[in-house]
Amino acid sequence: MLKIRAKGKTRIGRAGKVEQATQKVADTAKAAVPSLPDDFSGPSPNPHTNLVIADVALRSSAVLARRAMERGLLGSRYAPQKARSILKGRTFSETLIHGMIARVAVSSIPGAIIVSGGLIAKTLYDRSKGRQAVVEGEVKLHGMAQDGKE
Repeated sequence: MLKIRAKGKTRIGRAGKVEQATQKVADTAKAAVPSLPDDFSGPSPNPHTNLVIADVALRSSAVLARRAMERGLLGSRYAPQKARSILKGRTFSETLIHGMIARVAVSSIPGAIIVSGGLIAKTLYDRSKGRQAVVEGEVKLHGMAQDGKE
């Protein structure tokens, strides 16, 4: 470390400050990384395995929560059996498209603005059509329910 003595005071030069900052960063990094498997929290001592376990658990719980919400929304208007049939009757392409739209909405603020703007526009369009939109939606859901029964 470089020390400069000026007027009776010891001052640390610029190189010394950089050295101190580097040492603090290194100490913080060492403290953040566990040195022994016992220090690592999780079911496995392997951090990658713990990450996989967490990923599977989060994705599974998200799917279950989504299905419960969909059933709840449909269950308030339809019989439980018909609601299940409607959900089973969705095509694979519809599921992929809905997933892609959700990913765009979650990935960035502009994506969220575009997706929410599109959903608001569709809602306003359906409201302007009134009864015709209700009938079109009922026909579409009835078709999905018929596909889900098969």
